[in-house]
Amino acid sequence: MSHQLPDVQASQPDVTVGLSQVGVTGVEKLVKIARDGKRPLVLMAEFEVFVDLPSGRKGIDMSRNMQVIDEVLEAAVSEPAYRVEDMCGDAAERLLAKHEYTTTAEVRMTAELVVREDTPASGLATQSTAQIIASATATEDGTREEIGAEVVGMTVCPCSQGMSASRARDVLQDLAVDDDTIEEFLEKVPQPGHSQRGHATLTVETEGSPDVDLMDLIDIARDSMSARIYNLAKRPDEDHMTYHAHANAKFVEDCVRSMAEMSVEELAHLSDDAVVHMKQSNDESIHQHNAHAEREVTLGQLRDELDA
Repeated sequence: MSHQLPDVQASQPDVTVGLSQVGVTGVEKLVKIARDGKRPLVLMAEFEVFVDLPSGRKGIDMSRNMQVIDEVLEAAVSEPAYRVEDMCGDAAERLLAKHEYTTTAEVRMTAELVVREDTPASGLATQSTAQIIASATATEDGTREEIGAEVVGMTVCPCSQGMSASRARDVLQDLAVDDDTIEEFLEKVPQPGHSQRGHATLTVETEGSPDVDLMDLIDIARDSMSARIYNLAKRPDEDHMTYHAHANAKFVEDCVRSMAEMSVEELAHLSDDAVVHMKQSNDESIHQHNAHAEREVTLGQLRDELDA
C-alpha cells in the first residue's frame, strides 16, 4: 500500500503575525581590534543577529544575515577597527539596509578578553579574563550601541560575618578582655563570613558609540565586589585577597550600589540619557540557591538619586 506524504507547505498557517526578533545565534568569528601603538587584540567572538519581522512576511532571509556578518568581520580584519561596539553598529546598519521589510536590526557580541596584571602582594605577572559584552540596535532614527563586561570576583556575607564577630566578642569578654581592646581587635581583624565567587556585569548604552574605555568599566565591575581575585596567588596574595574581602563584606545589593556610585563618578562626562545596566550574581557557598541583584537606569536618574 502506498502512503502519500503530508503536504508540509499546506500545514503552515495562512495568517502571519509580526515578530519582534528573528535571526541567528551562536555565530563564532575571529575579530581583530586595532590599538594605537600596541599589537591588535584577536578575539574569538560569538554573535547573535536579529531583525524584526512584519506581519505580512512569513520569514527572514537567513543567508543574508550570515552574509552581512561575514562582510563586516572581513572588513574589520582588513581595515582598522578600534571598538567592538562600533563593529556591532556597522553590522546592524548593514542588516537594516539589506532587509527592506524590517525596521529594527540588532547585533550582539560576546568574547573573552585576557588582561595582563600583577598579583596584589607578591607582584608576580599573571592574567585575568573578562567577558566582553557589546551590542547595537539600528532603526530609521539612528543606532544605539552598548559596551561592557562581565567579571569574576569575591564577596563576603556581612550577616554571617556579624554573627562571627558577635561570637568573638563574647569569647573575649569571657577572657576578661576590656571592651576598648575588643573593639580595636575586631576592627583590625575582620571576622570570618561565608564567601562566594561573584559575577559582576556592567554595560553602558548610548546613542552612537559610548565614549567610554572598556578597561574602565572592567575596573568598576571588579572593584564593586568585596575583593578582586587572581588566577595566580602565592600565600601573601591569598592573605591579601582574604583580608580585603572580609574587610569589605557586601551583599549582592551592595555590589550593585557600588557599581552605581563608581559609574556616576567615573562616567561623569557622559550625558544624562546614557543607560547603565548593572548586575551582580553570587554562587552562594553555604546555600543551594544563588543570589542576584540588577538595575538598569539612566545616568541622569542615578545622579539625581545620589545627590538626594
